Amino acid sequence: MLPPLNALRAFEAVARHKSFTRAAGELSVSQSAVSHQVRGLESALNLRLLSREGRSVELTREGRLLFADLSDSLARIRRALANLEAVRRATPLGVSVRPHFAMKWLAPRLSRFWQRHPGFDLRFYHTNEMADFTDAQLHVAVEWRHLSEVSADARLLIPGNLTPACGPALLTGGNRPRKPEDLRRHALLHESDERSWLEWLAAAGVPGLQPARQAFYEDTNVRQQAAKEGEGFALVCPELVADEIAAGRLVCPFDIRLETFSYYLLVPPDRLEIPNVRKFVAWLANEAQPGAEKYENIS
Repeated sequence: MLPPLNALRAFEAVARHKSFTRAAGELSVSQSAVSHQVRGLESALNLRLLSREGRSVELTREGRLLFADLSDSLARIRRALANLEAVRRATPLGVSVRPHFAMKWLAPRLSRFWQRHPGFDLRFYHTNEMADFTDAQLHVAVEWRHLSEVSADARLLIPGNLTPACGPALLTGGNRPRKPEDLRRHALLHESDERSWLEWLAAAGVPGLQPARQAFYEDTNVRQQAAKEGEGFALVCPELVADEIAAGRLVCPFDIRLETFSYYLLVPPDRLEIPNVRKFVAWLANEAQPGAEKYENIS
């Protein structure tokens, strides 16, 4: 016979937070109610699951065994219920997306989506982190990933084709770079690390090039604005900044493209059971690659 679900939920919340107080806040009950539920569970199982010393809460060996499977099971239940709500259109469809992609590619196209699907509710989570699909409110993700990090279920959405770009002011006078090695006279603008630039410089035949200086901007929109203002060179995805290039606000002086980074579409199989998720995913795919045969099975 299974213990009461409320007792299992209380234990899982305490074990996850390592705190009765935070667990009580999450469950919207009193701390004493959580303690009562956990003690009842321990009594029913005739096992000690938690070690309490002052304000410190630690899992016993038996507690760790129970928590490992229980946490995943409860997350699955929450996702299943959230999926049912989404099928009933009772909750917005949750989309995890990078801010730069959202601003430069997605936002200008959304009006076309709503023209086709009026009354469709969306909730966007703007982040540079990988999607945590244990969150029951998250259904779809568009992520910027290196080729070595791409899972089998990820679908290529927009190729990165990274190439250096700068504002037109840097291309005047004697400092105009004509060959990749000329970048040593300029600043290189990075994201959180040097990985993409190191790969591009290697592809351009100048590995180990030392620039005049380096700057790091985790926000791609800020980094590209800095490039437009003449602070240095940033690697850009040409498709996302086509309007900036056409207007002359960004200039790409080299033809060399880095193909190891791209935008990928990720959707867990259980989310694809939701009709609205299939509609949004099919629309995304067709906007990126109109009529692409490999997306027909999700429309």
